[in-house]
Amino acid sequence: MPTRDDGITPAGAGSGRLVVAARRLVASWQRSEEYGVSADMVDPTWAGTVQADSLYSSCGQEVLTALHRTLADEPISLMLTDADGLLLDRLSGSPGLLRSLDRVHLAPGFTYSERDAGTNGMGLALADRAPALVRAEDHYSASLRTYTCAAVPVFDPVSGALEGCVNITTWSRSSPALLLALAQSAAGNTAALMLARSLGRRQRTGRKGGGVFRLQRGGLEPATGTLRTLSTAWTVALDAATGALDTGRVVAAVGEHGSGRVTLLAQALRRARPGTRILSAAAPAPEDVDAWLSLWTPELAKPDTAVIVENADLLPAWAAQELQGHVTRALRALPSSADGAAHPLAWAVTATELEAVPHPLAASVDTVIPVPALRDRGDDVLHLARYAARQTRQREIGLTPAAERALLAHDWPDNVDELFTVIHDAAVRAETIDLQHLPAHLLGGPGLHLSRIEALERDEIVRSLARPGVTVAAAAAELGISRATIYRRIARLGIRVPR
Repeated sequence: MPTRDDGITPAGAGSGRLVVAARRLVASWQRSEEYGVSADMVDPTWAGTVQADSLYSSCGQEVLTALHRTLADEPISLMLTDADGLLLDRLSGSPGLLRSLDRVHLAPGFTYSERDAGTNGMGLALADRAPALVRAEDHYSASLRTYTCAAVPVFDPVSGALEGCVNITTWSRSSPALLLALAQSAAGNTAALMLARSLGRRQRTGRKGGGVFRLQRGGLEPATGTLRTLSTAWTVALDAATGALDTGRVVAAVGEHGSGRVTLLAQALRRARPGTRILSAAAPAPEDVDAWLSLWTPELAKPDTAVIVENADLLPAWAAQELQGHVTRALRALPSSADGAAHPLAWAVTATELEAVPHPLAASVDTVIPVPALRDRGDDVLHLARYAARQTRQREIGLTPAAERALLAHDWPDNVDELFTVIHDAAVRAETIDLQHLPAHLLGGPGLHLSRIEALERDEIVRSLARPGVTVAAAAAELGISRATIYRRIARLGIRVPR
């Protein structure tokens, strides 16, 4: 338990709160100390004029403004931050509270991340990607101990990216449970409003995570047996990862979700350490992290074991801190070889970018390997498509030239995962995959966001055009519209007419 010269410790230790909540506070205090945050007076970074013109900020401000109208007479302040803890907006009907918040720079334009202000509601919610309640005595800096803060992160409902958080701050004597409930409601309403205004984009499905799998050869390695036919971009990344893992370095494979980061690391480990048992541990939801760590971290101390921590950038900061401790202890416990040399633990992580991985896990990475998105590896699309079809039916499945052109023209926003889903669905229905077996959106223009009605219209036009031998004029006649009208709609909906 970290302590300071004044003898105060985080209240979670003996207050009967959940153990995980107490551990989050302890970890946050430790990070605050490492960051060199003052234990007496906060001194947050001034970022200057706030540019709050994103979908997230406009929706968040609208939600908080509506909530403020119902709470105008209450001594609370409603705040909105971005993902770095920069305050974008602050609303309060209490002049006394506003003057007090100004004295500690808790105002738009200042950054209240943990690194800037130590343990506080906003900083902890953003660091742990989970709701945070920081009572007065829980704050690291003494200057904040007159407030209680409840903060809840907001994620983009389509991309899943962390956008920022909603924070409610009041005097320390107020009811903390009510504050957290209000913050959760405001965060949920903000995400819902973002989805409603996202121009027909589909909501991201719940993130699958928390599973721990042993990677069998070929099971999650779509390029197994086809390495010679894959693109130069892939093989260069694979060679770099193999060389780093072979010398005992910790590797981070960074890139977009679904681009093959785990596959790349698994293939590299197979080449660098033949016969090694490879475990893949995918980051779970924040509330499941404690059980997730206890499930697989004992495996770190076993010889001939390699671990890939998938989506390490989605881990709460406290969990990354604990994971690094497990790794350190495992390295000490591993046996030495006959010549006295230590057997380095083989482990690696995946993330969208290294900067998003919490400290100190990010600091342990020795080598960063960028994994190109599938749209930047056009030479791989057809090789992986044929592999996916063969895996689905356990025999060769053909692709017509028209289907190949459609696959090559698509920008694959969800990368290899999307390609495998598309090919699997097509291969179960056909011996030779043609246009009519592919989803209609593959013939739509890249990056075009359609309303639900426009998507239905596009799908009907594509369905007609995809039939073998059908001309544009015939498709127009089938749909009951003129030839001029179908051409206008093809252009407006971004449909690629198959040749």
